[in-house]
Amino acid sequence: MLARLPEYIDPLHLADKRGELKGQIPVSSLDRLADILFNDTGAVTVELFFGREGRLATVEGQIEAVLELECQSCLQMLQWPVKSTVKLGIVTSLDQADRLPEDYEPLLVDEEKILLKNIVEDELLLILPTFPKHQHHCFDQKSDDSKVDSLQNKQQSSTENPFSILAKLKNTGDL
Repeated sequence: MLARLPEYIDPLHLADKRGELKGQIPVSSLDRLADILFNDTGAVTVELFFGREGRLATVEGQIEAVLELECQSCLQMLQWPVKSTVKLGIVTSLDQADRLPEDYEPLLVDEEKILLKNIVEDELLLILPTFPKHQHHCFDQKSDDSKVDSLQNKQQSSTENPFSILAKLKNTGDL
């Protein structure tokens, strides 16, 4: 077990040695998440176990974090707890990926070493909602009620009769 996670890993080598990685990755280092984050403070806790099941090299474990996303309704901070189980089969071709058992997702490795943070970031992007929103109604209920009332009053006044002006002109003979 490592106290500090390496930046680059060789997943096939780790699988051969039955390696184990435990530690934290700062959220601020996850570049592809930056657009949906309200704040990039905190860290992602990572526990990954590498091994082999027959000829298949595997990565299993968990990632856990509390991310601060931007609510798409009110544009305020929304704390989103994430706890995901990782179960990857390490493959070197798309043909191998097609033959993976159903409970494994492919981790396509075309180089010897890959960025560990990319694996973690991919998993996070897959489980985060497309449009994160608070579970409760974001806006002040009183201000919404007054807006609805004023809209209803405007609609009632404008729905009288759009041809009332023409009727008046017809009666006066100015047409």
